Amino acid sequence: MVALFATIAVSIAATPDKAAMEAKEKSAWQAFKDKNSDAFKKVVDKDIRCVYADRLSNMQNELADMQKWDMKSFEISDFDMFSDEKDVIVTTYKVKVDGTLDGKDASGTYNAGSVWKLENGQWLAIFHTNIKEETTAKPAG
Repeated sequence: MVALFATIAVSIAATPDKAAMEAKEKSAWQAFKDKNSDAFKKVVDKDIRCVYADRLSNMQNELADMQKWDMKSFEISDFDMFSDEKDVIVTTYKVKVDGTLDGKDASGTYNAGSVWKLENGQWLAIFHTNIKEETTAKPAG
């Protein structure tokens, strides 16, 4: 019985709370914004895969894209997460970005999500997507 409770305590402790996972997301965004590839690699798995409206991406592409961005700020909101596995967490959120990509305005609100996996005691992002919200014009009248 003691072993069972110890196992439960360890599995509960291993799953970070919502604030801790939001902090992980923010650290990945901050590293990207700061063009800090070393910090980015500490929270993002080397084999990450990403899906965007215009392309598929991997770590090599993410590091190259990092240099093309001039991100002035980002703000995460509506953060949510769930897990039905002890070593996988799925997050969804909105991120408001102010910045340019290749000199063109890329500011806006993006719907985003990531999949995090516990590897060797560390949570790493293994999948990410973000798609810019479309603004719908309101009918005149």
